[in-house]
Amino acid sequence: MRRLSRLLVAATCVLAASLPFNAQVATPQNKKPVGNAAARRAAVDPLAAQRRATAITLINTLADEARGFRDPNLRARVQAQAANALWETDRERAVALFRRAWDAAESADQENQRRREETRNAQDDGRTLARNLNVPNMRAEVLRLAAKRDRALGEEFLGELNETRKQEDKDANAATVAAGANAAAEATSGGPQPRRDPLATPPDAARRLRLAMQFLGDGEIERALQFAEPALGQPYQMTVEFLVLLREKDAAAADQRYASLLTRTALDPQSDANTILMLSSYVLTPHMYMTFEPGGGVSSSQRRRDITRPDLPAPVRQAFVNTAAQVLLRPVPPPDQDQTSSGRAGIYFVIARLLPFIEQIDPSKGPALRTQLAALTPDLPGGGARGPEFERDLMRGLVPETEDSEAAVQEALDEASRTTDPERRNSRYAMAAMRAARGNDTRALDIAEKIDNTDLRRQVRAYIQFVQLNGAIEKKDGAEVLRLVAGASEITRSQRTWGYTEAARLLAKTDRPRAIEALEAAVAEARRIDVEDPDRVRSIVAVATQYFALDRNRAWEIMTEAVKASNTTADYTGADSGLAVRVQARGTQSTINFSVSSFDLTPVFTTLAKDDMNRAIELAKAFTNEAPRAVATIAIARAVLEK
Repeated sequence: MRRLSRLLVAATCVLAASLPFNAQVATPQNKKPVGNAAARRAAVDPLAAQRRATAITLINTLADEARGFRDPNLRARVQAQAANALWETDRERAVALFRRAWDAAESADQENQRRREETRNAQDDGRTLARNLNVPNMRAEVLRLAAKRDRALGEEFLGELNETRKQEDKDANAATVAAGANAAAEATSGGPQPRRDPLATPPDAARRLRLAMQFLGDGEIERALQFAEPALGQPYQMTVEFLVLLREKDAAAADQRYASLLTRTALDPQSDANTILMLSSYVLTPHMYMTFEPGGGVSSSQRRRDITRPDLPAPVRQAFVNTAAQVLLRPVPPPDQDQTSSGRAGIYFVIARLLPFIEQIDPSKGPALRTQLAALTPDLPGGGARGPEFERDLMRGLVPETEDSEAAVQEALDEASRTTDPERRNSRYAMAAMRAARGNDTRALDIAEKIDNTDLRRQVRAYIQFVQLNGAIEKKDGAEVLRLVAGASEITRSQRTWGYTEAARLLAKTDRPRAIEALEAAVAEARRIDVEDPDRVRSIVAVATQYFALDRNRAWEIMTEAVKASNTTADYTGADSGLAVRVQARGTQSTINFSVSSFDLTPVFTTLAKDDMNRAIELAKAFTNEAPRAVATIAIARAVLEK
């Protein structure tokens, strides 16, 4: 660390006598225009080259020191980000750094997976839950940066990751692998084929598609398609989700690949009702996926809260209707020979769910499907009766969420009133209260009060208050956010601080005095957190992040306080921050978890470096722990190099 500290001191001394970071030198009027872009920038800002040289030196020194970092996550991340930053200036060194980062990421992910497993079912008050749930996937992080720079290197790492995961799965679950081999041998010999789980994307394809989705998020459509194309041959959940995301960026490209997927589905003898149900998400319920279990009941997965039906071209809608009818009208095998993933009741469910849409697009398909529906009615659970839960599942995602949630809330309340088991009654009340909160039902807190288990009631109240707060932030209602924070007695102090800072962000342009008042309330809340708790640092950083748009001097002042707070705890890393809340009761568990970038150092130090690089370097140097100092240093260097 001393070497890096000396470098920071030297960089500061060199630049201290120079002009401020954002200063410009006027070009004489009679001077001829400079011939290229780099030269023109140098003429306007003669210190740009000096700042870039300093940034490159910072990165190189930090990358070398990273090999000795104790934290494997930090070791991998710093070398990968250094490689990314140095790619344009020293490609050979960047490739070497990427390879070192990849090796470090493998050991980091082993420890991260252990933490995830420990957290999965652990009781938690929300203070440590977010830290343990938001542990990074380092190989995925390194892979993304490497693939962005060099497709061949990305494919190499992806191949190694697939092989490593296959070996891990084999070692962890040898019995399952053997059973799969026996099933494959049976299929080869002409026996029944193994069922395909429509929700379970094969691991190799899932990793490829996950990387491609990240590129889509970055706006790199061509690179996303390069990596996704080999995995777009089967209608798994992540395949359809990638196409849904692609359509938001390039509708024609997505529709073309979706049409090809429909063609393959129609020709595949393994396609069944669940396959069509999965494909229907592209047409009817983007980001929401359902599958019918062979024994009855529906599983669902929703990647976004709001579902908006897309305005697809008529040929795409017709192609889906044709494929759906072709698969759903296949001869139905006897129950003892049924090898479909959905079973006969599942075929009924999918026809009943899709029939109104199919008849709207192509009325000629209706009579045959209705005949199939009638033939399958006796196969429904309960001898053909369609209960309220079945009816609600039929309309899930097809009607506004409030209508669906009201029925779900009432169902849980009715069940709570009927049961004589106190534990189950509390569980049903908890479920009803949480459903009400997610559906913006004002009864949520009143329902929670019916829970007579004190700890569970507290968990549910915290969950409801957090959902309500997050909902107001999503609606961009700063005044409502402030009102909710003031009355949120069960959420954690870091969650309250986040609420105040988000309210300030929303109010900054329309009500500056109130925004500043919210930030001062936030910093006061942050200071109430224990001095050794890393959430104290995260919360103060969040205040500084939002303060910069309102009062630059105050932002610098609060960041100085954040550095001092960081030096009192060994657990603050400056990255991977998030918020989480969880409710656990018999028969129900619900967790909300997401990352919060304003709690991390990268955004704020990027802003500080653009304001005054010299001062930002001094502030980074003041961190005594290697993790936050490394994160801050990289943010400063990247701010210079990317500018």
